[in-house]
Amino acid sequence: MNQPVKTIIKGTGRYVPPRVVTNQDLTRWMDTTDEWIRQRTGIEQRHWIPEEGGVGASDLGLEAAKIALERAGWRPADIDLIIFGTLSPDIFFPGPGCLLQRKLGLSETPALDIRQQCSAFLYGLAMADAFIRSGLYRRILFVGGEVHSTCLDISTRGRDIAVLFGDAAGAVCLEAAATDAPAGVLASVLHAQGEFADILMMEAPAFREKPGISEAMIREGRHWPKMEGKSVFKHAVRRLPEAAREVLDKAGLTVADIDMVIPHQANLRINQAFMKSLGLPEEKLFSNINRYGNTTAASIPMACDDALEQKKIGPGSTVLFIGLGAGLTWGAVLYRFPK
Repeated sequence: MNQPVKTIIKGTGRYVPPRVVTNQDLTRWMDTTDEWIRQRTGIEQRHWIPEEGGVGASDLGLEAAKIALERAGWRPADIDLIIFGTLSPDIFFPGPGCLLQRKLGLSETPALDIRQQCSAFLYGLAMADAFIRSGLYRRILFVGGEVHSTCLDISTRGRDIAVLFGDAAGAVCLEAAATDAPAGVLASVLHAQGEFADILMMEAPAFREKPGISEAMIREGRHWPKMEGKSVFKHAVRRLPEAAREVLDKAGLTVADIDMVIPHQANLRINQAFMKSLGLPEEKLFSNINRYGNTTAASIPMACDDALEQKKIGPGSTVLFIGLGAGLTWGAVLYRFPK
């Protein structure tokens, strides 16, 4: 009898540009304080690309991918599919998946770009699991990469958003494994609610406008990201516990079976409220937002790599990946590392 095919994480990697921007650094450009940022977000510093620019999401993604590939024991030619999650592509189109494919020295490997923002890893992992279980692909590289710093209003006007975001990339090598063991991706749930698309968005450039970005748009600040922070917080603390219970029920597990929660690193206060609502102790929450800020699509794969490096998770660990972001989109994936 054939063994079922599972989706296994074979290697992970993360990369941040060397430029560190502390909360204190931000006080030179806007009316804010280190204490104000820490209390509201848990962020102490973030990494940004050089001030002169010239570095794209695919460049950061390449460095993270190299690390993940080496740890997985893969060569680039072993990749059957690239899934690249970002809201900040190098250029408007084509997407960074194809740019990364070229930088890896590949010629015809398919590349798929997804724009699920903070939920990108959850959507990407669920998609990769479906591809692998269907037999279409055996080895999939997921990369989440972001360059936020070039499109932030780094001023007092834009501080509520500008203090949050960092530039980074995280990569995960996903491989098919035939096994009866209860390992790999155990269950996933995905959701979206476009009704609230406008509470977290960046309007321009926009193809519905002519031209895509105008002087009027720039004067009005419509080319900067905007967020209704209180609304996003409210939705997150409601939807994340719902998604957690849904995915646990789907997998036939309970909250007690979770060894570690690796959430999207948007706001430490959101994640602490989520843990409290599930009755989970804070030692089961992995957080690195203090060092990296919100890195959107890179956030969860980076945190996974960091947790593995710190040996907070390992063989046999049952991990809940979860997050909510623009769209609104949210979801959860339960994963168990093979013993």
